[in-house]
Amino acid sequence: MDRISVNSQIHFGKPCIAGTRITVQSILELLEGGLSFETIIQDYYPDLEIEDIKACIQYVIALVAAEDIDLVSA
Repeated sequence: MDRISVNSQIHFGKPCIAGTRITVQSILELLEGGLSFETIIQDYYPDLEIEDIKACIQYVIALVAAEDIDLVSA
């Protein structure tokens, strides 16, 4: 997880790709929009590497895995 950093001075402490101001959320929104890793790098963030985008996904997987989810019946 050395590719993801959280700094209270950058984007109000939202997780970012280390050494950038690019938030994990921004990358996930582009992926959700159907963009490929290559398109994200080519058209939006040419300084990123595929491993940076994979790190965003790994970060969110770890975040969700650490949460306790309590489902309430309707």
